[in-house]
Amino acid sequence: MNLIRAIALGCELRSSQFAILLFSGLLVVAACGPAPQTSASIPASDEWHEFEGTWTAAGNRYTMRLGTDRQASIANFDGSLLLAGPSRPAVGFRCEAIVLNDSVSGMVGRAVWTDERGDQAYSELRGEGTATSNRIVGTFLGGTGRYSGAEGTFEFSWRFVLENEDGIVQGQSIGLKGRVRVHPPQGRGNVEGTGQ
Repeated sequence: MNLIRAIALGCELRSSQFAILLFSGLLVVAACGPAPQTSASIPASDEWHEFEGTWTAAGNRYTMRLGTDRQASIANFDGSLLLAGPSRPAVGFRCEAIVLNDSVSGMVGRAVWTDERGDQAYSELRGEGTATSNRIVGTFLGGTGRYSGAEGTFEFSWRFVLENEDGIVQGQSIGLKGRVRVHPPQGRGNVEGTGQ
């Protein structure tokens, strides 16, 4: 009799655990579904779209010493950018960047922001990137889809939260803010300068 009760109790526990697991799986699938489209596109006009946000990224950095007081490094970063503000161009982006930094003369780099539709915004990064200051300014260079013809600037400082001797780095932006506007493309290419 006790054996039968134990088996029945075990079946009830397994059944309830399976139900919880199934329900949890359904929640995960629902949460990973496509995000609702809140803004269809940036209208092509002279209207500026101001934004602020946080860029977090991880990557690899390779460093070369230039004497005792100077070093150069090249790094690639991959991460995400979440934007805030009523006129932001989108909620979030996947971000990739390649950066060349000299501890004396500063840094230069390129970044690609990819939104949930696959449209991309291209930018050039320049900064002091020295031991005393790391203010970085980005300039939009156009893009694809709804960011074709994009122009504007953004700025931020960068804080590393992880740097190890194998070259693995991780960090986040501080005070990222900027503005962007899109001109309708008129026979111009996807990657463009910031001309008027």
